[in-house]
Parts: sequence; structure tokens; C-alpha cells
Amino acid sequence: MATVRSRSLADPAGYHDSSWTGRSIIAYRCHMALTAKGRATRQRIIEGAAHYLRGDDPGEVTLDDIRAITGTSKSQIFHYFPAGKEELLLAVARHESQRVVDDQQPHLSRLTSWAAWNRWRDAVVARYRAQGRNCPLGALMAQVGGTPGAAEVVTTLLAQWQAHVGQGITAMQAAGLVRPELDPDRVSAAFIAGIQGGVQVLRSTGSTWHLEATLDALIDHLRGV
Repeated sequence: MATVRSRSLADPAGYHDSSWTGRSIIAYRCHMALTAKGRATRQRIIEGAAHYLRGDDPGEVTLDDIRAITGTSKSQIFHYFPAGKEELLLAVARHESQRVVDDQQPHLSRLTSWAAWNRWRDAVVARYRAQGRNCPLGALMAQVGGTPGAAEVVTTLLAQWQAHVGQGITAMQAAGLVRPELDPDRVSAAFIAGIQGGVQVLRSTGSTWHLEATLDALIDHLRGV
């Protein structure tokens, strides 16, 4: 679809060249015009679809599935998601990516002692043990991978997650608990990569052993063990 000259999200009053499609502009204007009740309905649809995708092997979700789950009509779905299924699933992917971070709180934002790091470690393991082999965000990305904005969902999540871990390492260095020569960016990147690798093994084996081993080894590295 050809690109159009559209309003900027940052400056709705001004026009600029963008890659927004006509349907994206309609979706944006619809979102901005929603009432409190409308926003609640839209969120209910997102959460209903997310809950379905967290089930055992949900497969590829359809709009009929979402209608049945959320008790909404087809016209309601297209009212809140004018671009259809791709727009809806992208919204669900954003919801699920934020949930990854939220499930680690408050520990992820309080990595200021070794006890706090251990609590965060346990929260991460508990989250993925409960999730098991299924990965809602992975299932969503498989369905919307080619949709504009899809890649940004994952990169934003990883950057946010790594930033929290990096801030924790910096705080520990300031307290004299971690060696000053360690690079917080590099070590926090290793944590995120290690967690992702452990989760992939969990999806294959059903075991959190590799995830736990990775977290324990990296925390020991921070300790200088």
C-alpha cells in the first residue's frame, strides 16, 4: 500500500512524510477518540485474546476465536481495531511484552542487594516455570512478524529489560558490591541473552534447569565468585 502524508504522533498538528498506511491513520484517530468505556472495551478484547494465547497450544488465533472469548461482535472488533486481525494481534503483543517486565516487578527495579538479585532470579524462574512450553509472545510474533511495528515490540522489550538489569549492576557498583571494571551494558546484555536461551531450552524440554543455571552463573560472575 502506498505511503501517505500523515499527522505525527508527537505533533498531531503538523504533517510529515511517514510510512503510515491509510488504515494506520484510521486506527490512530479511532484510538484517540475512544471514551473511557471504549478504552475499557478495547482493553478487554486485548486481555481476552492474550488469555487465550496463554492456553495450551492455542494455534493460530482467528477473529472468530476472539469474538467468542470476549463476547464481542465483529463490528465491535473492527471499531476498535479498524485494520483488523493484524492490528489487534499487534496490540496483544505489546500487552504481552509489557507483562514480561511487569511479572518481574518489583524485584527488577530494586536490584540493590544480593538478596534482591536472588528474589529477582526466583521471580524470573517462577514466571517461566508457570508459562511452561508455551510462549504467548512468540506465538503472536509468528503471526504478525511481517506487520509494521512488530519487530519494534521485541526490541523495545529487550531494551527495557536490559536497562533495568544494567541499572541494578550500576547500583551495586556504586555500593561497592560489584567490581567497578565490569561493563554494566555488556553484563546486562549477557543476562538477557542467557534468559532467552534458557527459555528456549525450557520450551523444548519442559525443564527450567538451564535457565536456573544461567542466572546462577551470571549472578556468581557479578559476585566475583
